[in-house]
Amino acid sequence: MTALACAAVVAWSGAVGLAQRRAPRPGFEHLPVAGNVHLFAGTGANVVVQAGDEGLVFVDTSEATASDRLLAEARSLTSKPIRYVIDTSGDADHVGGNQVIADAGLNFATPPPNQVGPGAAARGAGGPGRTSGAQVYAHEATLNRMSTQGSPVPFALWPTDTFFTMKKTLYFNGEAIELLHQPAAHTDGDVMVWFRRSDVIATGDVYTPDRFPWFDAGRGGSLQGLIDALNRIIDITVPRFNQQGGTLVVPGHGRIGNESDVVEYRDMATIIRDRFQSMVDKRMTLEQVKAAKPLLDYDGVYGATTGPWTTDQFIEAVYRDLSKPTQAPRPAAR
Repeated sequence: MTALACAAVVAWSGAVGLAQRRAPRPGFEHLPVAGNVHLFAGTGANVVVQAGDEGLVFVDTSEATASDRLLAEARSLTSKPIRYVIDTSGDADHVGGNQVIADAGLNFATPPPNQVGPGAAARGAGGPGRTSGAQVYAHEATLNRMSTQGSPVPFALWPTDTFFTMKKTLYFNGEAIELLHQPAAHTDGDVMVWFRRSDVIATGDVYTPDRFPWFDAGRGGSLQGLIDALNRIIDITVPRFNQQGGTLVVPGHGRIGNESDVVEYRDMATIIRDRFQSMVDKRMTLEQVKAAKPLLDYDGVYGATTGPWTTDQFIEAVYRDLSKPTQAPRPAAR
């Protein structure tokens, strides 16, 4: 990475990351999740890493300033190269470390050297011919938004490989990995990553148990799309006993959960949707909705008055989302 490119990435990621911090960060944590899968937390967005004899897979890369710590922790798992990076969305705190993490790895078009490390030379040069670093996967909708004219996202952070279908599969470290596209949820390019043998799902920001459901209508997100994503997670998860344990779910932010946690969160989101829909159907104004305090029973758990996703922002987003016309007007009778 050139000094100029590095400065641009750090400036962009740091500025956006600062705006997204809702509270002082806890200390860095490395938590084994299950099987080959680990969680690196405390640097911004959760980072999920699969490690094995073939190398490493990163799901999200947090913020640029966390890259050195993430790489050091990954090296404690294996000396094999980083082969894949998977972006669950284009959010700054999920892709800020893309270039540094990918440059530290190798793709399968490059013969592995005697020791890990020099993959950065070609890819890190910052040009369209980046070939040596780890492959960076995302849904094409995410790349489209990151590469839109006027987008603040530096080229060095863009994914190198995209897919447009509802699912892409990989097989790595003896494990099937499914990249599941979830449309119109947090954004229109969300990807959930299912490590099938380890029985772990990395959800990105379609599931964030430390806050109200977080969707960006400006990037194609919606409350119903988030509910659909939560139902998809529930379809995949299998509890071990009394609805506990079994398949583990790692959110984009917050603690590791299981099926019962996602069900509880889905039920909350569905109840809120129905409450707001009833008020919208009664033609209540946004001010009247706020005065009715429709989130009073949930605000103590998920609410916030500061940070990237406050209770007021959520109320306004849900109200606008559910106030949209649900179908095209009927043609006039002839």
